[in-house]
Amino acid sequence: MIESPYLVEPGKSIKLDKLSTDDTGDFENKSDAKAVTDKTLSKLDDLQEVLYAGAEQALLIVLQAMDAGGKDGTIRSIFSGVNPQGCSVTSFKAPSKTELAHDYLWRIHAACPARGMIGIFNRSHYESVAVERIQMIAPKDVWSKRFDQINDFEKMLADEGTTIVKLFLYIDRDEQRERLQARLDEPDKRWKFSKGDLDERDLWPEYITAFEEVLRRTSTDRAPWYLIPANRKWFRNLAVAHILGEVLDDLDPHYPRPDEDLEGIVIPS
Repeated sequence: MIESPYLVEPGKSIKLDKLSTDDTGDFENKSDAKAVTDKTLSKLDDLQEVLYAGAEQALLIVLQAMDAGGKDGTIRSIFSGVNPQGCSVTSFKAPSKTELAHDYLWRIHAACPARGMIGIFNRSHYESVAVERIQMIAPKDVWSKRFDQINDFEKMLADEGTTIVKLFLYIDRDEQRERLQARLDEPDKRWKFSKGDLDERDLWPEYITAFEEVLRRTSTDRAPWYLIPANRKWFRNLAVAHILGEVLDDLDPHYPRPDEDLEGIVIPS
């Protein structure tokens, strides 16, 4: 766990609607932050290469947000420059029949990154204490037990060498409306819109309540949540890149040593 103004302290109660989603830290605008953003992304790319080569540790990044919160855009912006061999993205949709035949963490565990890899979850096991709760897919006596189960699961991953960083990208309701409207108005974005998005938008208060409990009960020393103000996409990207760069730096990955002495070897012509 690294220090950050966006860290959700374990056990701390959060009121999402009272937080500023327009926060831009020390920067006034995108141009003001460009140099720092470019440097931070370059650092992230370099560290990811060493992590992959060393193959001793894994990094799991969990992205959650309200609808239109920017998960896809964050993945594109932050990870477009990394070595694709060392990075995997899993988008969790409604579970298949096979997945439903197992426990709710089965498909999650199967997608966790191997050592040397960065694994990115676009949505995650937290749908089981948010969507399934709100849509009444799971009764309260089922989903209410899952907070402790998830904490135990993440602790096991951490004990086995996976560093976990959980990022909640928080936009306000007005920003969500603008983004959903843009999906309707722009032909190249219309494919992302579903009429079901409007039903989900009507449940905004219920989702706020659910995610506030998620943040309070599952931000731990081993698997912390960071609450990212995400109305301004450029600052969202910078904040996420900075946190991930600091986490990777703290892991201190190293290139592996060769199995034998290679000094003096010259490749023959």
